[in-house]
Amino acid sequence: MSDPTLDYYDRHAEDFWQGTRHHDVSQNIDALLGAIKGPPPFTILDFGCGPGRDLKTFTERGHVAVGLDGAARFVDMARAHSGCAVWHQDFLALALPDSHFDGVFANASLFHLPSEHLPRVLRQLHATLKPAGVLFSSNPHGRNEEGWQGGRYGAFHDPARWLDLVSAAGFVELTHYFRPAGLPRQQQPWLASVWRRV
Repeated sequence: MSDPTLDYYDRHAEDFWQGTRHHDVSQNIDALLGAIKGPPPFTILDFGCGPGRDLKTFTERGHVAVGLDGAARFVDMARAHSGCAVWHQDFLALALPDSHFDGVFANASLFHLPSEHLPRVLRQLHATLKPAGVLFSSNPHGRNEEGWQGGRYGAFHDPARWLDLVSAAGFVELTHYFRPAGLPRQQQPWLASVWRRV
């Protein structure tokens, strides 16, 4: 299932980097870091790190960041750009350490998972977090439709369905909001949410 999507990102890695490298996701990063309990520095898994933009930001803020991506070209780019450890893992074949991370940053990544696999992956992210660890996710929302679009697989859950899915994996929602900030709801395609492992 994931091969065509990963192939798409490998083939378009440079274009993707040029198109996203200056995106301001500080609201999302602040939402994750602000929800983590205890003193910093925090250990953060950037799940679907792409070329490494946010890995570098976490590191510059003094945290220990580890990237994970299934696209080989993104892994190489992220390592070079951020200097962080970056794991090359398919989302459908994860090998994550137990109770290791203070936070998981899944920014524009989990929506690539087919619904049938999402509960298992959410449970794996739950298990790799420390007790009371925090998951941040941001996905384009929709009306619970999914399928192939332009070479990539996408699942577009509505907020109620997303709440059900993540809650069933053992998380409690702390907050959610829509992006980009400051626009009417119909112009906010992204649903961002923050969750605590329980």
